[in-house]
Amino acid sequence: MERCRFGRTDMTVSVLGFGGSEIGYQRVSERSVARLLGGALDAGLNVIDTAECYEDSEVLIGRAVGARRREFHLFSKCGHARGWSRADWRPSALLHSIERSLERLATDRLDLIQLHSCSLAELRKGDVIAALERARERGLTRYIGYSGDGEAARFAVECGRFDALQTSVSIADQEAIDLTLPLARARGLGVIAKRPLANAAWRYARKPAEPYYQPYWTRLRALDYEFLRARAGGAATALRFTLSVPGVHTAIVGTTRPERWGQNAAALEAGALGAEEFARIRARWREVAEPSWTGQV
Repeated sequence: MERCRFGRTDMTVSVLGFGGSEIGYQRVSERSVARLLGGALDAGLNVIDTAECYEDSEVLIGRAVGARRREFHLFSKCGHARGWSRADWRPSALLHSIERSLERLATDRLDLIQLHSCSLAELRKGDVIAALERARERGLTRYIGYSGDGEAARFAVECGRFDALQTSVSIADQEAIDLTLPLARARGLGVIAKRPLANAAWRYARKPAEPYYQPYWTRLRALDYEFLRARAGGAATALRFTLSVPGVHTAIVGTTRPERWGQNAAALEAGALGAEEFARIRARWREVAEPSWTGQV
C-alpha cells in the first residue's frame, strides 16, 4: 500500500488508515477485531486511529494488535472520557485520560494524541493545548494534534502549536479544502481525513433514521453526483477523491467487516482520481453547497 511522509513529522503513513469508532459502538467481538486488524496490518496498513470515548474501542485494539505495536502508528483522542456528551477540558482530566488510553491500548506511548472537537473558545484559552504539550514532554505521546472542523480547526492550524490536523473531507464535506487544508499544507501539518466516504450515505434510498447519516444523505441528494447513480464504483471514486485533495496524507475508514478493508484497499490501486473528474466534483460542490454545509463534527 502506498505511503507518504506525514507532514513535518518523522512518520511515514499508509494512505488508508483504520478508524476505531465502529468496532467500539457496534460492540464487535474480540475475535472479529483481531481478524480485521491483523489482516489490515498484513496488507500494509500502518495507521490506527481511535478515541477514549469510542466505548471499548481502545481495549479491543490493544488486545487485538498490542503485540504488533511496532508495526503501526497509533493515534487516539481526548476530551470525552466520560462519554461524547460530557466533555471535560480540564488539563488534569486530559492527562488522566491519556494515561488511561495508554493502559487500554497496551502501549507506553502514543504516536499522536488529539483534542477531540474542542471548541474555539477552549482552544483560545490555551490550557488544553498546554496539557497536550505536557503529555508530549512526559513521553506519553510523540506528537499532538487537533481533531475537528470549521473555525476551531482553522485556529488550531494558525496557532502553530499542533503537529497534525484531523478534519472532515469527502465528496459531501468540502469546507476544509478551502478553509484549513491550504494553510495546514503550508505549515507542514500532517493531515488525517475523517469520514472520507461521507458515511456512505448514498446507500439509503430514503432518509435514514439514524442522525449520524442524515446531513450527508441530504447533501448527496442535492449534489446528485453522476458517478453515484450507477451505485457500482461509487465508494471507490469517493475515497479516491478524498485522497486526491492536496494536503491529505491518510484517510481514516472505519468498518466492522474484515472483507470491507480489502475492498477499500483495492479501490486505491487505481491511484489518484483523474484531474477532470476531481474538478467536476469540486465544481458541483461550488454550484450546490449551501453556507450551512460546514464540516461535520
